[in-house]
Formats: sequence, structure tokens, C-alpha cells
Amino acid sequence: MVILTSLFKEIAVFLVLAYLFSKTPIFKLLQTNDFKFKNYLVLYVFFSSMAVIGTYLGESIEGVIVNNRIIAVMIAGLIGGPVLGLAVGITAGIHRYFLGGFNALPIAISAIVEGLFAGLVNQYFSKRRKHERVFDPDIAFATTLISEILQMAIIIAITRPIQESISLIKLIIVPMVISNSLGTALIMSLFKDQRLNYDKIGSTYSKQALRIAKRILGELSKGLNNNSAERIANILLEETSVGAVAITDRENILAFVGIGKDHHNPGSPIASDITKVSISENRIMFLDGKDECYQCPISEDCLLSSVLVVPMRIKDEVIGTIKLYGKKNKYFFKINEALGKGIAEIVGNQLLAARYEYQKNLLTRAELNLIQAQIKPHFLFNTINTIIAINRRNPEKAIELLIHLSNFFRKILKRNEDISTIKEELEHVNSYLEIEKVRLQNHLKINFDVDENLMDIKIPTFSFQPLVENAIKHGISNLLEKGELDIRIFRKDGCIQIDIEDNAGTFVENKDNPGLGVNIVDKRIKNLAGSEYGVKINCDSDIKTVATILLPAGGVA
Repeated sequence: MVILTSLFKEIAVFLVLAYLFSKTPIFKLLQTNDFKFKNYLVLYVFFSSMAVIGTYLGESIEGVIVNNRIIAVMIAGLIGGPVLGLAVGITAGIHRYFLGGFNALPIAISAIVEGLFAGLVNQYFSKRRKHERVFDPDIAFATTLISEILQMAIIIAITRPIQESISLIKLIIVPMVISNSLGTALIMSLFKDQRLNYDKIGSTYSKQALRIAKRILGELSKGLNNNSAERIANILLEETSVGAVAITDRENILAFVGIGKDHHNPGSPIASDITKVSISENRIMFLDGKDECYQCPISEDCLLSSVLVVPMRIKDEVIGTIKLYGKKNKYFFKINEALGKGIAEIVGNQLLAARYEYQKNLLTRAELNLIQAQIKPHFLFNTINTIIAINRRNPEKAIELLIHLSNFFRKILKRNEDISTIKEELEHVNSYLEIEKVRLQNHLKINFDVDENLMDIKIPTFSFQPLVENAIKHGISNLLEKGELDIRIFRKDGCIQIDIEDNAGTFVENKDNPGLGVNIVDKRIKNLAGSEYGVKINCDSDIKTVATILLPAGGVA
């Protein structure tokens, strides 16, 4: 009982050391098991020191130092793997060996074996992608229990005379196995609880990232400029704990808010080499303020010492950077790096969407202008000639035509949006048809069969006009007999179908060149609704031509 009490006092010291360790930045790396050499070195120093302290805190009983040194070795192997476990085991074993005693050699060997064994347990779970299991207290308890039994076996196998080793085992086996197994389990339980706390923090960061994404949504609708950059920088400064935020394009600072804004002026050229490297090499640059410090190239009195530079990309093109700065003497945590990278991706995606929308609008505007340019010249000249021809014999009809012509061109000039309704399209094309009926001297009959429930369905602007004009210009106007034009709008098979049919059936002669206007209408519908929609033209030679517009049930967006 005296031995067990002494060992439990030592465990209390280990628990304090473990708690303090769990509050250090290096412990945060245990969330990902993403260690670099310098991180392994820090862990090695900590756990080796812990093992040495454990040896000195032990009680000397019958010439044997009874202690909890092995707890540090076991934890090192469990969380760091075979290399770290072996390294700490060797250090603890050599230190114990030089303290002497008749059992110094077997105990030194057992420390090395136990560290390696704990590391192999880590490797076992890591290979099965269950690394978090090494933090389970039951795994830690069982691993240490087996290791302690293994230690006792090594002592019996090596220590001579054998009777002394057996007497030693009888004296220490129960308190050593219980205290070391329980102590390892308690410390790993503490580490596991701390990891859960960091998981909660990680969840908070995830919510923070979503909140940031929501706040900057729409800020880049007109691209990245000084105004949008400043708004985004202020949002990032409010939402994060960093000292300052900067946003740049490839050459200049667009916005700078926070500490140092008195000398980091928006509009000035990029001065820091780290930013230039980030842009030129398309990679994240990070100076943590400890191992590598940020040196402000503008002011020696700048209070910023750490910086994360994340390139903003549109596809593979770097268009600028987002820079998060840390204050002096404040650690810049890796989770901020992940947050900065996520923000840059969000901004890049929004810029890509804005660029796509801008280009789409330019294309739509160009297409509309092209259709309008097609409509205006020849139709205007033909109509004016028609009005001149009938003015002398029927002035009232000429005035009626002028009104229709006025309505027709007024609608063209006013319709700058790329989307309209079926009702608006029918009103526009009706003005055109009234003029054509007079120009063709009542040689044209028009039939409408329209589902009135579909009048508010959205459709690309100027979808009807090119198809109706094709039917008359390349079909009906070439007939000797009376031409008929049928316009039918109805639902079919879960879609909206619009048929524009003439009784000429001459389209077959131009099947390889359906006309620029028809192509534009087809392409615009496909872009807005999908490749299964658009315009199809079927011709039954000398009988009829049917131009069919197929739309989704709800129209286009």
C-alpha cells in the first residue's frame, strides 16, 4: 500500500504536466496527426523530460527505484508512433541504467521495448484509419497492462540471481501494473477530453466560415475592386481574431483594415516579397511569428509579426491574395490557415460566378442586338414601301400600318431584358403579322391556338420573331396560293411546346443553314434550360414546315 500511495502521488504530478501540455499549440496538432520533424522533436523533449522526472520522483525500495516513468514512454508511443516511442524509451532506459542498481539493465531494456510496443499499437490503428482510438482510456490501459507484464518477464529473464528477481517482482508487480496502467488511462482520458473541446471549436469555426460566406455573398457581383475588397476585409476582420486583413490584386493593395492601416495604404503597390512569391508561384505562404517572423517592408514599428497569404484563384489563374495578419507575441494557429484558405476559395468561386454572369449578359446583349439588327433594316424598308404603295388608295390603312410599325419598333427598343413572357412575345409578333398581312395583300391567314394558362411562362426575348419571319419570308411569300400560319402553344409530356407551322414546306432547301436568328434562339434556350430543350425544325416538302420550341414545364429562369 505504501508503494501504491507513492506511485499515485507521482501520477498526480504527471496529470498536471499533461494538462499544461494540452494547452500548448503543439497539442492542437494531435487533432490531425500532421507532425513535422520539429514537432516530433518537441514531443520527444517533453515526454523524455517527463520520464526522467518520473524516475527522480520514484521511491527507492530495497535498492529498486519504483516509479511511473513508463507512463511517459507509453503515451509517447501511443500518440507519436514507433519512432517517438522508441526514442523516448531509449532516453528513459539509458537514464535509468546509469542510475545503477542490480536490475538497471533489464529495466532499461524494458523501457525501450515498451516504447516500441506502444508505437506499434499506434501504427496498428493508424493503418486502419482509426488513429483516434489510441486516445481511448481502455486502449491505453490495456496497452500499458500488457507492457508492464512484458517488463516483469524481461526482469525475470535477465536479472540474476533469479531468486532476487522473483522477490522483486512479488514486491512491485501489483502496484506498478495498477498505477502505470491507470495513470496512462487517466492522462489519455484527459487528452481525449481536450480533443473533444477542440472538435467543438472546429465546429464553431465551420459555422464561422458559413457565416462569413453568407455575409460576403453578393459583394463580388461586380467583380473585385477597392470598394468590394474593403467590405470583404472588414467582414473578415470582424469574424476572425486576426490583427489585420489585406486584399490585393496581382499588383496593388486593394484594401487593408486593422493594425497597421496607417502605413499599408490601399492603391499602393505590393511591397512584401512573400506576397509576390504567393502570386507568382500560386501557393499559400505562412510565417507563424515564432520560427519565421513577418518583417513589414514599410515600417519598422509595425506591430504585425505573423502573416498568412492565400492566393485567390479563378480556376488556375491567380487574380490576387487574401492576407491575414497576426499581432506580435500571439501564436497564429493552423486552424486560421484552413479558414483563410476556405475564404479564398469562396471569393474565387464568387468571382468566377460573377465573371460568368457578366460574360453571359454580354453574350445575351450581343445576341439580342444581332437579332434586332437583322429585323430592322429589311423589314423597315419593306414596310415603308408597302405604306407608300397603299397610301394613295387607302390612307386609313396606311395610318393603321404606321401604328403597327410604331408599336413593333417601340417594343424592340424597349425590350432590353433577355427574358420575357409568352404574352409579350405574342403581342410583339402580332404587330409584325398585321403588317405582313397587308404587305402580302391578304395572301396570309393566321391561326392562333394558345393555352391561356401559359401566357406568363418565361421565355427568351425575341424567340418568336425569327421563327415567324422565317416561315413567311422563306415559305409563305413564295406560294402562289394563300399561305397559312399556325401558332400553337400547349403542354405536352411535362413540357411546354410552341409550334410555328406554315403550309409552304420549303425549308428543306435550306436545311444546312437554318438562319442566324433560329440558331441564336436555339442556343439561348439550351443555355438557360438544358440541351434537351431548344428549337427543332421539321419539313414535309411542299406540304408544311413546323418550327418547334420546346421549353421546361416552368419556362426558363
